[in-house]
Amino acid sequence: MKIFILSSGDYGSKIVNGIATHGLASNIVGIHEFPSHEELPEFIDNVSEYIPKNIPDADLIIAVGIHGDLNLTIPDVVKTSGAQSVIAPLYHPKQLPLGLQNEIKKLLPSQIAIVFPMPFCSLTPVGDKYIDKFVETFGKPIVNIEHGEEITNVEVVRGAPCGSTWYIADNLRGISIKNAEFEAANKFHNFPCSASMTTDHNIGETYLHLAGFKTTESIKRALGFTYNSAVVDPDTCEGLNECDNLCINSCPNVLAGDHTIYHNSKDDKARIDPGSCGVCEVCVRECPYGAINILDEKIAVNKTPDWK
Repeated sequence: MKIFILSSGDYGSKIVNGIATHGLASNIVGIHEFPSHEELPEFIDNVSEYIPKNIPDADLIIAVGIHGDLNLTIPDVVKTSGAQSVIAPLYHPKQLPLGLQNEIKKLLPSQIAIVFPMPFCSLTPVGDKYIDKFVETFGKPIVNIEHGEEITNVEVVRGAPCGSTWYIADNLRGISIKNAEFEAANKFHNFPCSASMTTDHNIGETYLHLAGFKTTESIKRALGFTYNSAVVDPDTCEGLNECDNLCINSCPNVLAGDHTIYHNSKDDKARIDPGSCGVCEVCVRECPYGAINILDEKIAVNKTPDWK
């Protein structure tokens, strides 16, 4: 698989370094560095002036850290390179708004696969040859953990493209399994994550926090339990048809594409997946019946969710 990367700014540089360091350096056939967002004019009159002059043959285009209309160079790069797939991850709410995403899709031939993961470390297989090949190494983190009362080893099966998963794995050995989630979150911030702390008002959360949820989820899945999650009391929940699905429709993870809160068809009530719950407490505040609470005790977690 041949990868051509379009990069801009510090975020782009971190992703390029992560991909090259952790497994796909030999697949990178070229990197084009655009000016950073701060160096560009507020309005770009002629996007074609920014199209890379030297575009190699490629299978997959990865566009990272590129803001605004500069992303409109992607279709031309795809055409010249012969690429069949594109990954254009989001790290800031204003970087690549939905309208611009749709415009890019319209400019691409229908057979070209393109995804806009929000953030990059939420990417899972989509059924495309080259994107899924990339996701074998990078995307939503998956780890295996060996442990007794303490963690003895962490193997990264799939890591965040920035490289944070490998950093966290190296720093969890010797940590009590009860404190593993907390320590993983600390190491995630120490790395640090370069996703934005600006709230995306469409989902009510920041991309940095969403990325953090993915990190702690990988630890919970590997261990098979968590000590902290929102939980629905089925005796108090009146059923989703009675409240317009407020918990589901307000959950940032759900709005970002996960299945953290879902409908149980057997009793028409909400259920929360403790593996992906970020304990943001939005659902607790939104539930009109007070049926959702934060539980601070050991809760079983499904080790093999559908998204793998």
